[in-house]
Amino acid sequence: MSPQLAGVLQLTALIAALALAYRPLGDHMAKVYSSEKNYTPEKWIYKVIGANPAAEMRWPAYLRGVLAFSAVSVLFLYLLQRIQGSLPGSLGFSSIDPDQAFNTAASFVANTNWQSYYGEQAMGHVVQTGGLAVQNFLSAAVGMAVAVALVRGFARSRTGELGNFWADLVRGTVRILLPISVIGAIVLVACGAIQNFSGIHQVGQFMGGTQEWNGGAVASQEAIKELGTNGGGYFNANSAHPFENPNPFSNLFEIFLILLIPFALTRTFGRMVGSLRQGYAILGAMAVIWIGFTALMMWTEFAHRGPAFEIAGGSMEGKETRFGIAGSSIFAVATTLTSTGAVNSFHSSYTGFGGGITMLGMQLGEIAPGGVGSGLYGMLIMAVIAVFIAGLMVGRTPEYLGKKIGTRQIKLAACYILVTPALVLGFTAVAMALPTPGDSMTNSGAHGFSEILYAYTSGANNNGSAFAGLNADTQWFNTTIGIAMLLGRFVPMVFVLALAGSLAEQKPVPETAGTLRTDKPLYAGLLVGTILIITGLTYFPALALGPLAEGLAS
Repeated sequence: MSPQLAGVLQLTALIAALALAYRPLGDHMAKVYSSEKNYTPEKWIYKVIGANPAAEMRWPAYLRGVLAFSAVSVLFLYLLQRIQGSLPGSLGFSSIDPDQAFNTAASFVANTNWQSYYGEQAMGHVVQTGGLAVQNFLSAAVGMAVAVALVRGFARSRTGELGNFWADLVRGTVRILLPISVIGAIVLVACGAIQNFSGIHQVGQFMGGTQEWNGGAVASQEAIKELGTNGGGYFNANSAHPFENPNPFSNLFEIFLILLIPFALTRTFGRMVGSLRQGYAILGAMAVIWIGFTALMMWTEFAHRGPAFEIAGGSMEGKETRFGIAGSSIFAVATTLTSTGAVNSFHSSYTGFGGGITMLGMQLGEIAPGGVGSGLYGMLIMAVIAVFIAGLMVGRTPEYLGKKIGTRQIKLAACYILVTPALVLGFTAVAMALPTPGDSMTNSGAHGFSEILYAYTSGANNNGSAFAGLNADTQWFNTTIGIAMLLGRFVPMVFVLALAGSLAEQKPVPETAGTLRTDKPLYAGLLVGTILIITGLTYFPALALGPLAEGLAS
C-alpha cells in the first residue's frame, strides 16, 4: 500500500469516527447546558465555592466570573511552581524561575500550553498532576462556558441573562470532560502510554550507555490535553514521544480526541437555538476548511524533489517514522486548526509551504473546528460578519438567527477579530527590531522570521505549538508571549460576552422573503470565503516575508 493511500484511509476512518460520535455527543452537551438538575458532587462543589447555580447572570457578571476564576487560577499555578522544590514528588527538581513560572501559569490557564521548558526535566508529579493537568480541564471548561453563553444570546429574547458561569464551568468539567477523559486514558494505556508515579531511573540504550527517564501520570494527562485542545506535553518531544503516543492507532485516536468536542459543539449549537440546520451550516464551513487544509498539507509534504525525497516517499525530516508523512500531516493540521498545540512532528522541519499551512491555520482564528468552545464562538463571530457583508451587498439590514446585526453588534465583532492580529504582528515587529530577541533565533532569513512569527501567532491564538528552532526560554519571550497569551484569550471573551448580552436583549425579528437563509450551502460558502479573505488581507504581508518566501525559494 502506498503512503498516500494509507493517508487517505486514515483520514476516511477519522471522518467516520467523528460522524458516529457527532450526534450523541452534541445532543448530550445540549442537555448538559440546558439541564436544571444538579448532581450530588456538583452540589458539593457549589457549596465549597459559595455559588448559586440557579442564579442567572447578565454578561458583565458572567465576565467577572470568567476573569476572577482565571486570575485565581494563574496565581495558584504560579505559586505552585515557585514552591515546587519544597513539595513531595518533586523528583529533585528545583522551583521554577519567576519569568518561566509566569509564562507557564498564563499558558495553561489560557488554554495555550506553550512550554519554554523540558517537561521531564523541570516539573515534578505534583505540579504536573495537581497544577497543569487540572488546568487542562478547567481552561477547556471556561472556553465551553463562554461559547454556550453566546449560543444562549442567540437563543434567548428580551432578556440580558446568559446563564450561570459557575454552573456551566462545573457541568462542563464533571459531565463532559471528565468522563470522556477517563475513557480516553484507558484506551491510551491499552495502546502503551505510561501511567505511574515512578521516580527517575536509568534506561539502557541500543547503542550502549544509559539515559535517565522519569515516569508520570502521562496517559491521563494526554487524554485531557487532546480532548480539551490544550496541547502541553508531559515530555519535551510531546506527542512524538512513545510514552505519550506509542503507535499509529494511538496517533489517530489522539487526533480524534482533538476534533471530537469542537465538531460536536455545532450540533449542540443547532439544538440550543432550535434549528439543527443552522448547526449543519457551521459544521459544513468548518469541515471544508479542515479537509482542504489537510489535503493541501499532505500534497505539500508528499511532493518529491530529488532522490532523497523519492527514496523516503516524501519530506520525512522532523517526522516520526512510526506515523509517517500522512499521520504527521493530519495531526499537524488538526492541532493548528484547533487551539491544541500538541505536536507529533517538528513543524519547523516541514517544507516552507507546509510550515505556512500550520501558521495560517492558527491565523484563521483556529475556528475549523477550533478550540473547545473558542472554535464555536470564533466561528459564530465570523458568521455575524458574513451576514453583515451579505446585508451590505443587497442593501438590507442584516439578520442572523432572528437577531438584527446593528452597529453595536458589528463593532463588537470587529473588535474581536482585531485583537489577535494586533498582538501577533505588534510583538513580532518589536521582536525583529530589537537585538536581544534575535539572539534566540537559530536560523536567519525567511525561516528565522517564521520562527518569531510562529511563536507569537501560537501564543496570541492560544495554540501552544512552536517551530522548535527558537530558544523561547528567555525573560523577553517568557514575558511577552505570556502577555500575548493572556490578552489573546481573555480580551476576545469580553467582546463575545458583550455581544451575547446585546443579542439576548433583542426581540426576535420575523423571517421574511428577503431574509438571508443562513442554513443553506450558499451561506456556508460565503462564510468560508469571508474567513479566508479577512485572514489573507490581515496576514499575507507577514506570510510573504516568511513561509511563502521560503517555499518559493526551495
